Amino acid sequence: MASEVRTETVHAASVSGVLHFIEGHERRGLVLTHGAGGNKNSALLVALAGQFAALHFAVLRCDLPFRQSRPHGPPGPGDAARDREGLALAVQALRQRGCAEGFIGGQSYGGRQASMLAAERPDVADGLLLLSYPLHPPGKPAQLRTQHFPQLRVPALFVEGTRDPFGTLEELSSAVELIPARTSILKVEGVGHDLGFGRKKPAAPELPATVYAAFASLFS
Repeated sequence: MASEVRTETVHAASVSGVLHFIEGHERRGLVLTHGAGGNKNSALLVALAGQFAALHFAVLRCDLPFRQSRPHGPPGPGDAARDREGLALAVQALRQRGCAEGFIGGQSYGGRQASMLAAERPDVADGLLLLSYPLHPPGKPAQLRTQHFPQLRVPALFVEGTRDPFGTLEELSSAVELIPARTSILKVEGVGHDLGFGRKKPAAPELPATVYAAFASLFS
């Protein structure tokens, strides 16, 4: 009989979220966080947390500090640095539970902050899971958010919808060449920035399993 995935609420020092885990199987940890308009309860994060936890990850899906401060609205000036520190503390919390490896994952804004944290502090995590990385504002391809890519020293998996207005697959493929570490891009056909999880019935319910397989391949 398969072991049951358990959940517990976590509240401590700028870390607020829900931990998914199987008792005794917490050697690898993954922090998952949300985009500028979301929170830890987004359908995509919940689905991914369940998938990874069932395969022996301790997964903490958490609200970034800006979302802890206010339940609605985007991050404001000065929030980014605080949000990155919150992510660092979340990874630290997983390591304190016995996770020998710690990974950071985030959707859109959350992924961008995770990657910036990894560029600033290469020892904070063993790798990145970047969901719908916001390569540039919609319609503004010249405003690339890649200045920190050359400082990344950990492997990164990018998960990108083919209809994402924040960056085409061609633009992303070119951008990741700036990263001096192993990278992989998982293409998700026919979906936009929400990766098909912005609705009651996901457009690609098999996506969490596909993401896990790509992640396992990159980090095997």
